[in-house]
Amino acid sequence: MSAVPSLQDTPVAGGTDEAARLFADLRAGHPRALSRALTWAESGHPRAHALMSAICREAPVPWVIGVTGVGGAGKSTLVPLIARQFARDGMRVGILAVDPSSPFSGGALLGDRIRDTGEAQPSVFFRSVATRGGSGALAGCVNDLVRVMGAAGFGIVLVETVGAGQSEVAVMELAHSVVLVCAPGLGDEVQAIKAGVMEVANLVVVNKCDLPGADATAQTLRQALALPVNAQHLKEGRNDAPGARARWHPPVLLTNGMKGDGVAGLADRLHAHRQMLRDNGDDVARDRRRDRWRAQQLFVQLVVERADAASRTEWPALEQRMAEHSLDPWTAARHAADAVAPVAHQNAPETP
Repeated sequence: MSAVPSLQDTPVAGGTDEAARLFADLRAGHPRALSRALTWAESGHPRAHALMSAICREAPVPWVIGVTGVGGAGKSTLVPLIARQFARDGMRVGILAVDPSSPFSGGALLGDRIRDTGEAQPSVFFRSVATRGGSGALAGCVNDLVRVMGAAGFGIVLVETVGAGQSEVAVMELAHSVVLVCAPGLGDEVQAIKAGVMEVANLVVVNKCDLPGADATAQTLRQALALPVNAQHLKEGRNDAPGARARWHPPVLLTNGMKGDGVAGLADRLHAHRQMLRDNGDDVARDRRRDRWRAQQLFVQLVVERADAASRTEWPALEQRMAEHSLDPWTAARHAADAVAPVAHQNAPETP
């Protein structure tokens, strides 16, 4: 079974009545409807298209907070604390925790739920999501799951990526606000001066601040964030200037996920970033960017699936020629591609 649900047999219109009933139950706040809708979106259910069309037309978009960082920094402990902090302020909060997929079963350990040992909170909903082969430390369907949660009345959705490296920056395409979680002793001082995820973070958190070296790590990160010329002379957080758009300089905060220290201050900073996005109109721009990103993902998946199906008759002969060493894999791939989508090759060498 493929790790990524196929789109080939998903009808553009079909199952509208069933999807409409599920959408109505979702908007009414039925817990089972939420679980079912999330499963539809994650698994590529044949009626998911009709459901997502209704959601995108009529449902609000939640505030999406992406929480990323290297494995071992304490994201799985910190995320539930952030959610509970928002819930205490009267908000409904959804958590999408992306876990690595098993290469054998396709499932996940659901380690985030193991880390969450706090009391159940009625206004917090937790959903674990396997990566299913998605790139950038995210599952491909996570944007759809965010929209489902928005339709169910969740005003905030926290998306925790799997342990991410410095090049895994897909979270910036998804989230309004990006939190990068670091920890002392994990090499973050060196990573801070490299390009990548540090550049897309809106807030940087040094977790496990009770460990030796936490203050030094935070100071190094602050210095790294101040290195670009356009970041100099900016204070942490929001920066206003007469007649100009507000600018944001990522603050570096200290937290202790085991005790909850610093979480209230982190939530306040996130609120400040959200308000600045609204004042600048950047929240709407990020919503448009996210929908375009998802559409491009689905476009590529559809094209690959259709091309693969159309090229199947070509492969037996190509495989035989490769086995006879009369054809190399690069040329075989070009033959198959030309059979599906021929293009004019200008000044290209002829293939044997």
